Amino acid sequence: MIKHQPLQYYEPQLCLSCLTGIYGCRWKRYQRSHDDTTKWERLWFVILTFTFFLTLTWFYFWWEVHNDYNEFNWFLYNRTGHWDDWSIPILLTTAAAFTYNTALLILALCHVAVGQQLNLHWLHKACVAVILVGTVIAMVSIEQMWQEEWNVLLISFQATAPFLHIGALVAITVLAWIIAGQFARSEKAMFQVCLILAYLAVVIALYLVPLTITSPCIMQKYELGPKPLIIGHGGAPMLAPENTLMSFRKALEHETSGLEVDVMVSLDGVPFIMHDDTLRRTTNLALAFPELLDQPSSMFNWTDLERLNAGEWFLKTDPFWTVGSLSPADVTEAGNQSICKLADVLELAKEHNASILLKVHPLPAEHPQYGHYINLTVHTILQSTISQHQVTWLSDHERPLVQRLAPGFQQASSIKRDAKYVRNRGITLLSLRYTEVGQDEVREYISENLTVNTYIVNEPWLYSVLWCSGVQSVTTDAPQILSKVLFPVWLLSPDEYSLIWITADLVSFTVIIGIFILQKWRLGSIRTYNPEQIMLSAAVRRTSRDVRIMKEKLIFSEINNSMDTADDLSLCSQNRYECFANDAISPTPDGKTNTR
Repeated sequence: MIKHQPLQYYEPQLCLSCLTGIYGCRWKRYQRSHDDTTKWERLWFVILTFTFFLTLTWFYFWWEVHNDYNEFNWFLYNRTGHWDDWSIPILLTTAAAFTYNTALLILALCHVAVGQQLNLHWLHKACVAVILVGTVIAMVSIEQMWQEEWNVLLISFQATAPFLHIGALVAITVLAWIIAGQFARSEKAMFQVCLILAYLAVVIALYLVPLTITSPCIMQKYELGPKPLIIGHGGAPMLAPENTLMSFRKALEHETSGLEVDVMVSLDGVPFIMHDDTLRRTTNLALAFPELLDQPSSMFNWTDLERLNAGEWFLKTDPFWTVGSLSPADVTEAGNQSICKLADVLELAKEHNASILLKVHPLPAEHPQYGHYINLTVHTILQSTISQHQVTWLSDHERPLVQRLAPGFQQASSIKRDAKYVRNRGITLLSLRYTEVGQDEVREYISENLTVNTYIVNEPWLYSVLWCSGVQSVTTDAPQILSKVLFPVWLLSPDEYSLIWITADLVSFTVIIGIFILQKWRLGSIRTYNPEQIMLSAAVRRTSRDVRIMKEKLIFSEINNSMDTADDLSLCSQNRYECFANDAISPTPDGKTNTR
């Protein structure tokens, strides 16, 4: 009598269980399969890969625009009328989605590496679909509302491309293990040819990418110009409420060479500092004059303006997430700030020998000072006895009048124009957004004896790129950060960069060749079969002599271990194939399996 015994002793495989369990919720041994992945699951693998690259792009973009988070919040404030910081929640959500998608893709590649069938769980499919749709919506929204911000990607590549190239080389080199494994296992010549050609195309493209990389920081060190001057945008708004005396003092404490201020004129003719068209964001107007929330900032008397608190909003909203780093004394001082007069800022600048970059906001037509607010502002400046050369006039309105009243003022423009046109108008400085001007244009302006200032620059990497480009000054919210940048984040000569590039390519190519040889030696010369594959596969797609021999060996081994007497063994030996039939799982003509 033949005893029925299991064909093999199953040893639990924790890694494989976790791999198939997390990816497809296949925690049990009998749920796994080495069969070919279905076309539907291959489609989901393509969707997963596409979503990975899309979220990678979005995550990289949103990380690099960290420089402009405050600008983004300001944009939403203008649309909604409420100040909310959406930048950090978007970043955290994006990071979580990217991490989740990356983990799934790694699990999928591990399935391919060990020969397991891909079977993404429906819950993961739903999450991937949500991430894909959400990322597309986010990118379309940026395209419609903040289109110029995509230029940040091109600028960021000037700082990160050499390092992204090395990272991509590492990734494609590691991927060679899976590609070589599939190449060695495959019995289809056409599949092998297509696989190796596609992989080689990607590898060669990556090897040649540095030919397209241009960065102003790839230059000889002796060509590097002087460090750009730092101008505080409303003072130091990360350390104190913007456009207050405390903010201006903090900026001057951190080696700023100048202060950028926005000037308005009150109903009674007093020039004061205010950036917004209304007072609702940066003052306690809602408590003092709730009925005047939408009143233009310039439509108040100075006696009312000086009563407003201009610092409590900073502590409450914490626009730059920096309030927690302030000392108790600074917190107290910040909470007691008021609106600042232009005369007070001029006095402070004169004491520190700092320049003033002045932008005068136009007044409503019904304003009583509408016809002579320029005269009032210029008169206030001249009355302060500050040197005229320390004042840079940024507004285009009534520029000829200003040039007549104060010929010593430096004239500047925030509109990008032809260099010769600018010079002919007596303008000596261009203050442009950093996305509007490239290295060649900077050099052209400098050749025409024009000074180039860019705004708003808060990140050291961006400051470094602009430094290498030849920009002479930057306007920043973070003078306390940029003042500590004593040299560009990185600077390589063309020869040094070429050496790094060629070395990285050679190392990658050598490792890839070694991986293919190793995988061919491991998998190409022999044909191995997992007993679990033989017993648990849902269907046998084709007969194989090697598979039959393996079954016989396994059955014989189990029978030897289970027979109690030599007679049993002899009996089984004489009826060898009958014993196999009794213990084995054999396919029926209709494709089903019968156990005897």
